[in-house]
Amino acid sequence: MTSSMTGFGHSRHINKETEIYCEIKSVNHRFLDISIKPNDISSELDLFIRDAISKKVKRGTLDIRLKLKFPSSNSYIINKESLRNLSKSIDEVKLLEIKKLTFSDIKDIPGIIKTEQKIQVNQNLIKKVFKDAFKTFLLNRAAEGEKISKLFLSKLNKINKCISKLESSNKKLLKIRSESLKKKVNHICETVDNDRLAQEVALLALKHDVAEEIERINFHTSSLKKELMSRSGSGKKIDFILQELFRETSTLSVKLDIPKYKQIALDMKLIVEEMREQAQNIE
Repeated sequence: MTSSMTGFGHSRHINKETEIYCEIKSVNHRFLDISIKPNDISSELDLFIRDAISKKVKRGTLDIRLKLKFPSSNSYIINKESLRNLSKSIDEVKLLEIKKLTFSDIKDIPGIIKTEQKIQVNQNLIKKVFKDAFKTFLLNRAAEGEKISKLFLSKLNKINKCISKLESSNKKLLKIRSESLKKKVNHICETVDNDRLAQEVALLALKHDVAEEIERINFHTSSLKKELMSRSGSGKKIDFILQELFRETSTLSVKLDIPKYKQIALDMKLIVEEMREQAQNIE
């Protein structure tokens, strides 16, 4: 089924000191463009996210936002060289008689002890939260795509009704136009050869024959319906079909000079224009 290029999905995991939030948004784009923030996540996690998206999404600009909070612990690294120098200095001033050095004695002396904070990152948990957010994102895009498909099918039905009216009247209009042209020519030149007159009148009348345009419009509407109902419906292909439909309806509006039928062609042209705008949102 057709999917929309706009979508939204999110997921959250909260447990004691751990909190993970993932949000995915997308908008229209000719190609696939993925942005992940924060951009200092591990390369393994970045690759996992991009690979998962590229397997399911063909086009669109996707913004992925991760908010991560994990439990942390402090570790201490003793600079042994600095500690030796400190001990040597104390020996030199004969202060070792006080007592043996303890941790509390040296922990605040610059350069002796370095504190490191270790954050316990759970990559698998982040992946799970992303998967949940991505699942809701895909469902959201599919739901939006289904709405567009239903709207398109409704508009195609309107076009088909318009075409039916033109199809049923085309032959009758050609006959009426031929008779009208004959009368006009006979009124101007009474000595015109009948065979020659019939030939010229037929050629003039055929300039307003829209049978071919009707046939092509029927073909394009049928192709568009198939594409909309296809499991792998392509936005680019839908856009191409709509371009062809727009071209044919434009030709119709030029060829038809009787106001009633010209208006039908213009109505179809307007419907196709609306569909072309909405097609920009299809993946």
